[in-house]
Amino acid sequence: MKHPLKELYVQEICPKLVKQFQYTNIHEIPKLTKITINRGLGEAAQNSKIIENSIQEFMLITGQKPIVTRSKKSIAGFKIRDNMPIGLAVTLRRDKMYDFLYKLINLSLPRIRDFRGISKNHFDGRGNYNLGLKEQLIFPEIEYDSIDKIRGMNITIVTTAKDDKESLALLTYFGMPFNK
Repeated sequence: MKHPLKELYVQEICPKLVKQFQYTNIHEIPKLTKITINRGLGEAAQNSKIIENSIQEFMLITGQKPIVTRSKKSIAGFKIRDNMPIGLAVTLRRDKMYDFLYKLINLSLPRIRDFRGISKNHFDGRGNYNLGLKEQLIFPEIEYDSIDKIRGMNITIVTTAKDDKESLALLTYFGMPFNK
C-alpha cells in the first residue's frame, strides 16, 4: 500500500505544480528527496547519559536509530577532545520520510504554544527548507515525565526544486503551515 502523502503528491500536487510552473518534462517537477533531523549535544562531552537519552528520543520520533556525530578536532575552550560524541543525526527517506512529514504537519507543529505558522524565510536558495524546533515535547511519542531536559533539534527538508519559489509551492501543497 502506498503512503497517503505520496498518493497526494502523485494525484494532486504534481498536476498543480505542472500547471503553476509550466513544466514540459515530468522529471522537472520538484519532489522530496530526504528529511534530515539533527541535534547538537555540546554538554554530552561531560555526560554520556545525555547521548543515550537523545538516541531513545530520536528512535521514538523517527522510527530509526540515529548516528552519533563526533568532533573532528580538540577545542580546549569548549572542553572537547578529538572524536568525542557531540551530536546526533538521522536521515529519513521514502516511507519513513513521508511518515515523519505527515506527523510533523498534522500532529507536532499544531502542538506548539502560540503557533501562528512557520516562517517562509528559512529556505536556503537551492530549494531546501530548514526548521528549528525549541523542544522535543511537541512530538506525541515523547512523554513529559520521561525527559531529563528540554532540547531542540534542526529539521532539514531536502527537495529537488531549482529555487525557493518552487520548493515553497511544493511544501505548501503538502500542507506545511506557513505564516501569511
